[in-house]
Order: sequence, then C-alpha cells, then structure tokens
Amino acid sequence: MRTYAIGDIHGHLDKLRGAHDLIAADRDAYGETEAPIVHVGDLVDRGPDSAGVIDYLMKGQQSGENWIVLRGNHDRMFLGFLDDPYTEDPILSAEVSYLNPRVGGEATLESYGIPDAFSRPLDEVTSELSAIPQSHRDWLARQPAYFPRGEAIFVHAGIRPGVAMEDQVEDDLLWIRKPFLTDPRDHGALIVHGHTNIKAATHYGNRLNLDSGAGYGHPLSTVVIEGSDAWLLTPEGRAELPRG
Repeated sequence: MRTYAIGDIHGHLDKLRGAHDLIAADRDAYGETEAPIVHVGDLVDRGPDSAGVIDYLMKGQQSGENWIVLRGNHDRMFLGFLDDPYTEDPILSAEVSYLNPRVGGEATLESYGIPDAFSRPLDEVTSELSAIPQSHRDWLARQPAYFPRGEAIFVHAGIRPGVAMEDQVEDDLLWIRKPFLTDPRDHGALIVHGHTNIKAATHYGNRLNLDSGAGYGHPLSTVVIEGSDAWLLTPEGRAELPRG
C-alpha cells in the first residue's frame, strides 16, 4: 500500500507545486496512480502565498484529486483568529499574538490583500477580514486532524503515547512535542507527522518527521511510504530514509 506525504507548507505555493511534480515523476516511474497524497498540515503563515496554497488544495480536491489535507496548529490559529481576532489559541503563549511575525499570521493576511496587520490597530484589521473568502474558511474548517492508512497514521504534530486514537485530543494532535518526540515505543503504527522543524525528513523507526523547515526558507519534504518504509523524493528519484 503506497501513500505520498508532504510536510509543513507554510504559505509556499511554489514549493507545494514542486512537491506535486516530484510525486508525478515517481508515479511515472513506479505506477500506482491512485495512491493518495497526504498533506500533514500548516498550510498557512510565514510564507508569501497562504491564500494560493489553500486555493490550490481546495480546487484540487474539488476536481477529484485524491488529496488528504490535515489541519495543523497554524491552520487552527488562522481559523480562530477569523472567528474572534481578540482571542488567541489556548496553547499559544499569551505573549505572542497570531499576527506576531514569530507566528506568521501577518503574512497570511497579506496574501489576501490585508497589509501590515501586526503594526495597525486590531479594530482596523478586523474590519478588512471580509477579504478572506468564506469558501476558504469553510474548506479549511472541514479538514481532519488525522488520517490512518495501512501501517501508518498521518497527523500534524504527533500523538499522546499510550492513548488510543479515538481518545486522542486535538490539542495533542496539532501541538504536541514532548513526550511524543522522546518516546521510543512502538505506537502500533508508523506516525507520520510534521510540526517540529528539523534539518531533513527523518525516519525514527516508530515515527517519521517531515517538517524540514519550508516556513524558514528550507526545502519542503516529500516522501513516498510503502508499509512502514519510506523514501524521500528528489529530482534524481527516490532516496531511502533509513530507520534510526
């Protein structure tokens, strides 16, 4: 059973298109054109074209592409800001607002034609949020928090170790780091995730981290998974990701 997966996009439509091009080349080389493509969340913030990323993925799904798009913590923060700009995500530090450059929400609003949101009065910015299409909001709100397939479970941040999937809470699925990242146990499936920025996609045996820092100017990682084995897709073809 083959599945393709793409790491945290963070508003980089050009990198997303490049990832899909790598998948198309792999399909040409290995067949299996029906294998789904899973995007592990954080579509928005930091990069220059969050609006374009959402539009591209939304229209792809609407046209019948077998694309799974998971909700990331940045996607949840964006939706929360649109619902109530005066309320922050409960997991976000009280000292850092969604529009703070560290989070990157200002870049997301910029992509919708709302400039300089961090430096202007919030009331003024709030009055301009109608520039964000309701179709984008509704589509983003419908995306799931995790996706099981074969020997893998795809999720944005990770899982709470030792807790059944049906008992997991969204705060963990979208935000967790420790104790998930430090737990060496078999989780019953390969957990494929992003959220925690590392230098390159890495297979740890019980989990596979795809967040190679696209939001910070680094490459967007794209992998193909067969069973619990994984390969990084490159312009030269597949590069095996050995289990750590």
